[in-house]
Parts: sequence; C-alpha cells; structure tokens
Amino acid sequence: MKARVKWLDHMTFVGEAGSGHAVVMDGPPEHGGRNVGIRPMEMMLLGLGGCTAFDVVHILKKARQPVIDCEVRLEAERAADPPAVFTAIHLRYLVRGRGLSPAQVERAVELSAQKYCSASIMLAKTADITHEVEIEEV
Repeated sequence: MKARVKWLDHMTFVGEAGSGHAVVMDGPPEHGGRNVGIRPMEMMLLGLGGCTAFDVVHILKKARQPVIDCEVRLEAERAADPPAVFTAIHLRYLVRGRGLSPAQVERAVELSAQKYCSASIMLAKTADITHEVEIEEV
C-alpha cells in the first residue's frame, strides 16, 4: 500500500492513495489552516469507521443476512498533551434490515473488532475502544 501527502499552502495538504483517490486535509485557523478540509486525526477516525463498517456489512452479507444499511457513529477522546493520541473511542453501530438476527449482527461487530479491522486493532493499542449496536427493522 502506498500513499503520498503534498503540502499545498498555509496548512492545507492533499493526500493521494495508491488507488488514485485524493482527499484534502487542513488545519484549524488557530494553527494556520483555512478550514477547507478534514483534519488528519478526523481522517484517522473516519478510517476506523470505514474499516469496521466494511467488515460488518461484508460479514453480514456473507452470512446471508438481509442488511439494508449500516452506519457507524464514532466519538473519540484524545490525550491533553502531545502526542494527543486517541485515549477512548466509542462506536455506535446502526444496522438496518428486514429480519436481521441480533446474534449475527453482534457477532459481525465482534469479529470486526477482534479479528478483521486493522484500524480498530491498531488504535486499541492507545485507546479504550467500546461499542454498542442498534438494530432497526425496516
């Protein structure tokens, strides 16, 4: 896997992944940014959300569960002093479908957290990661 990050101006950077997709990152005005892009640590939190959501949907589809939608809402706390690593992250999974097995959904979340989600397992080295699951019948 390869990526590159290029400084544009002020505190604005463009990151390009090996897949060719790009994203703009910027800092807050109090640190010289212009607020034109996502913060790098927000990107990391989004990466965790995307990684685990991908796993959960993939596992549920593989188990032939009738999943229609999956949303992960994340809240994180960071250390007060540099390096301001994540110290706590809470993930709230909102999984929608018709006739989903609660046990299967819980199992998918557990498998993601403990086995498949590289981002979750990496961030768990510094952060206490917790989760909750809400299933909505549609």
